[in-house]
Amino acid sequence: MAQRILVVDDSPINIKAVALALEAIGYEILEATDGRMALEVAAETLPDMLILDVQMPEFDGYEVCRRLRRQPAFMTRPILMLSANNALHERVQGLEAGADDYMAKPFEAEELQARVKALLRRANPPPVITATAQGKMVAFFSLRGGVGLSSLSVNLAAGLNQIWGGGKVALADMVFTGGHSALMLNLPLRTSWSDLASTEPDHIDEEVVQQVMLNHACGLRVLPAAPRPDQNERITPAQVSRVMQVLRAKYDYTIIDAPHNFNETTLAALDAVDQIVLVLAPEIGSIVATTCALDVFDQLGYRSDKITLLLNATFERGAIARKDIETALRRPLGMIIPYASEFFTNALNRGAPPVLDMPTKPLGGLLEEWAFSFSTEEDTKRPVERPSPALQRVLQRLQQRRKGRA
Repeated sequence: MAQRILVVDDSPINIKAVALALEAIGYEILEATDGRMALEVAAETLPDMLILDVQMPEFDGYEVCRRLRRQPAFMTRPILMLSANNALHERVQGLEAGADDYMAKPFEAEELQARVKALLRRANPPPVITATAQGKMVAFFSLRGGVGLSSLSVNLAAGLNQIWGGGKVALADMVFTGGHSALMLNLPLRTSWSDLASTEPDHIDEEVVQQVMLNHACGLRVLPAAPRPDQNERITPAQVSRVMQVLRAKYDYTIIDAPHNFNETTLAALDAVDQIVLVLAPEIGSIVATTCALDVFDQLGYRSDKITLLLNATFERGAIARKDIETALRRPLGMIIPYASEFFTNALNRGAPPVLDMPTKPLGGLLEEWAFSFSTEEDTKRPVERPSPALQRVLQRLQQRRKGRA
């Protein structure tokens, strides 16, 4: 059953704008055009969430919010306030009245959708899944396309696999609108996520998941997305959560190539991982999208140390300076990948990631060391009897740099 959201605004146009944005992602919209009507409709229908305009006849949004919060049924239901005035004192007044979040009008539909999903999810958190093993899980995420998520995911997974040995690393492509991980590794799409769609979550076990994973020659295991969106649309959040549990129990490292949205299946994966690498390019649209994603992560209750910002230099000239990006985001960049578009394009066309294809070249070496930085403390501290060639190269380069600084 669709979750119901009561939208309260004295402007039919504003109600329509909110309804269009939220009905598009499956919510049922209830309407009220003034404060008194809002209280009546809320009492009759008990919506899952309310979106209140501030300036309304009868009672303003603040008063409606205060009256609702005094009722037991609405003490914890999410309330989002919308206002044309984004002044600090207005936001503070809304939060003091009991609102969970505050957005300015006009709004971007994607941001409204993300905030609504986050508020509803925080009010109804998913059950905690206890895994039987503690392999590390990393997701690459961005609300903006074209920043290199798939290339980074593939190279990290392949790099970790080369460093720590075959069979210990999995790559899960969750870009259900048409992922390219299998293409980037030159793997034929014989099976995919879509083969799990008809399996109940309780019946998804290691054997079932292994049957739909592809095996790369280097030993990396890949769970690809089907090439067409309609083939993936039956995958449910519960199935994703179960697959994440199975992968964590089976592999030392699982890398997730996540889609550019906050759909329920995406959130199921992001909830499960240990680290989210939030990727951006050095341009204003990417910075805005990153700011929105950070806000949603905060509303979801994710720890700040779960999020790592990665700047991927996807173009050669005209980039916004690092210090300006960090100032805008009010967070330091944790990682930077330098411009190497030509190499990544050639790698895509050939199905040969640079970390595998050119490990002794500068880009391949950089990607090897970058992959090594994701290694668990347990792996980096334990003695390795027969280190892989990739691990030997990484340790040798690190040792040479330490000597150079001495």
